[in-house]
Amino acid sequence: MLTVAVAGATGAQGGATARSLLAAGHRVRALTRRPGSPAAEGLRTLGAEVRYADFDDRPSLDAALAGADSLFAVTAFEGTGAEVEIRQGRTLVDAAATARLGHVVLTSVAHADRDTGVPHYESKRAVEHHLRASGTPWTVIGPAAFMDNYAGGWTADGLREGTFAWPMPADRPLALVSSRDIGAFAALALGRRGDFTGRRIDIASDERTPGEMTGALAAAIGRPISYEEVPLAHVRTRSTDLATMFSYFTTTGLDVDVAGLRREFPEVGWQDFDDWARIQDWPSILMPESSRPLPHPSESPA
Repeated sequence: MLTVAVAGATGAQGGATARSLLAAGHRVRALTRRPGSPAAEGLRTLGAEVRYADFDDRPSLDAALAGADSLFAVTAFEGTGAEVEIRQGRTLVDAAATARLGHVVLTSVAHADRDTGVPHYESKRAVEHHLRASGTPWTVIGPAAFMDNYAGGWTADGLREGTFAWPMPADRPLALVSSRDIGAFAALALGRRGDFTGRRIDIASDERTPGEMTGALAAAIGRPISYEEVPLAHVRTRSTDLATMFSYFTTTGLDVDVAGLRREFPEVGWQDFDDWARIQDWPSILMPESSRPLPHPSESPA
């Protein structure tokens, strides 16, 4: 049984990792800036110890990591930008090195170790380099495109109107993975340190075209859905980072060995896109924002 500190424990990836670790019998120290949030309370209910920690408050990180065996590390670009993500990622890595942790599993993004030119890939690449140079035993996980993004944001807005709107050609395949599978894989890596230390592994559980995803979403939601390709120029008006990423998806793509991952790590229980879509609470997701009930304090994020 390990004591694992989980950064970003109230977020999608951190929360999934915390739940997978708890299910495997490990002790989880959930790190969050909001220990009193509903998501944090949900983790307490499952048996996690919740600790305050802020990437911009080094003493809080030192206190939160003291006595832990391992760390699940995640950094955020959205809402902060590259400079802040790199600074916070380096601070977290340095705190892990000072605490002499036996293993750090960093979740990055697929292809972040290549010259993609995508801003949030490049910032994660800088954090990866800092971790490798830290002297702390490390593993880097590079998730492909998140299935979870198809249940929120502009995608959910379009689905409410019967349209799956996405900035890629309908016939261009894209590698995909759910936050549940990221958490399960991270927990596996943390629990089998000897098999994963020093490895960087891109992960995906499926590869689908937007056209195929449209069919899966229509089947799961239970009503017709049509596909609409959103022009990259429109995406660029909202985010240069996202426009660059979708351009990369369309021209280069994310080549991840889905079949190889399923053979080597069957215990993850990989979800394909249909599996993921079938278990989503579409009536709640597609409910207008103004009509949604407030979450119960015991609920944790997907």
